[in-house]
Amino acid sequence: MTKTTKQHDFFISIPDFLKLIRAKNLLIVALTQYLARIFLIGPKEEWVAHLMDTRFMLLCFSTLLIAASGYIINDYYDVKIDTINKPNEVVIGRIMRRRVAMFTHTTFNFIGIAIGFYLSKTIGIINFFAAFWLWLYSNQLKREPFIGNISVAALTALSVLILSIYFETQNYLIYIYGVFAFFISVIREIIKDMEDVRGDLEFGCKTLPIVWGFRKTKSLVFFLLGAFTTITIILLTYIESAWLHGYFAVMILPLGWFSVLLYRADTKRKFSFLSNFCKWVMVSGVLAMTLI
Repeated sequence: MTKTTKQHDFFISIPDFLKLIRAKNLLIVALTQYLARIFLIGPKEEWVAHLMDTRFMLLCFSTLLIAASGYIINDYYDVKIDTINKPNEVVIGRIMRRRVAMFTHTTFNFIGIAIGFYLSKTIGIINFFAAFWLWLYSNQLKREPFIGNISVAALTALSVLILSIYFETQNYLIYIYGVFAFFISVIREIIKDMEDVRGDLEFGCKTLPIVWGFRKTKSLVFFLLGAFTTITIILLTYIESAWLHGYFAVMILPLGWFSVLLYRADTKRKFSFLSNFCKWVMVSGVLAMTLI
């Protein structure tokens, strides 16, 4: 065993580790939770106190740990597929040893669940459920049509809805953002399946593009866009926020453009652009909280 290989047993560069745990995605989760705490739950005038709230810091930190462990275990099971779909982004097996990845995944889950139970029994159970479901998704569900997409979207929405559970508040703004996170995530996950169809097909995955074909899969995405718009309009009738109404009204234009691009998409590069487009829609929605 060479010296370089031994170093990979114990060490990994910070950029590679941040790539492994999807640091940018985790930053979006943290930003979402903090902005929701300040602007949706409030009162926003006490934003400094919210930022310094130690228990809320722990809630956010536990969410990030569970999410990071989910990304690690997902890459752990998908090394061969990722070698085909995105060879330049593979970390596990190339830079980090598989056993080190599994140890990190287990440690993150343990700490995240422990923090959850420290905060409350309910949060501990939710964190345990989320950690288990992320493992099940990575090990099995992501290779099945639609249920894997729904699983990721539901857990993404849960990262928002958990605030309503923790603070024991019935807040329609939280529900709107939960719906927003769910639909944008499930649409993005389906598009990522279309982007990664080559590697998934080679390793026997049964994702929607493989089972249904691209035309029917795109039709489902169009249906989800319509359902998202309808449910959002219904929920907005309970909210007296001109800024939020304005944001979702303005979003009709880029979503219409998105639909046209999706209809025409037929290459990995185009699907990759649409996937990133969904992420930017998510970020813009999160930042729109500051207008409430």
